[in-house]
Amino acid sequence: MEERIKQMFLESAAVKTKAAQVLSADVTAAVKIIVTALRAGKKIMIFGNGGSAADAQHFTGELVNKFKIERHPLPALAPHTDTSVLTAIANDSGYHEVFSKWIAAFGNPGDVAIAITTSDVELKPHGHSANIAYALQEARNKKMKTVGLFSEKSVAVVKMVDLALLVPAIDTPRIQECHETILHIICELAEEQLVK
Repeated sequence: MEERIKQMFLESAAVKTKAAQVLSADVTAAVKIIVTALRAGKKIMIFGNGGSAADAQHFTGELVNKFKIERHPLPALAPHTDTSVLTAIANDSGYHEVFSKWIAAFGNPGDVAIAITTSDVELKPHGHSANIAYALQEARNKKMKTVGLFSEKSVAVVKMVDLALLVPAIDTPRIQECHETILHIICELAEEQLVK
């Protein structure tokens, strides 16, 4: 079992090493988008399903509270944390609209919508991760900036965002680990720039 554990650590490290080589420019661009929006008094709205929802919630905690530096709170929201609204929309309109209605209610031009998925999406009711597709469509309608944390499995969703960060992997746990690393890097760099 120890050899298998070592192998898993190495697999995770290999994905992150490759991501460092191919995603540094895109992560830099994401930081710029986020910092520009926050400096202009805009907010970050971030969403995903399952483990990606957990990553979104983690990211909002780092922005609203702090990452490493004591500072003023930064405006960030994750829609799935309001279960009453989420379940009301899912029950009355369909799960595909749980994020898009939230963006319609709270999104403004210049805000940033960040979508997280390890796979791909379908823009149709009951489609795979349709709630992400509909949310990105609504964000475009609201003239928001859109950023996606995706993977090599992502195809259709890449065309729905201004900036796509494609983790060079197809294994869901390895993708999620890399997404969390990317979010931590964004938090650290954005915080440093905003506190200057």
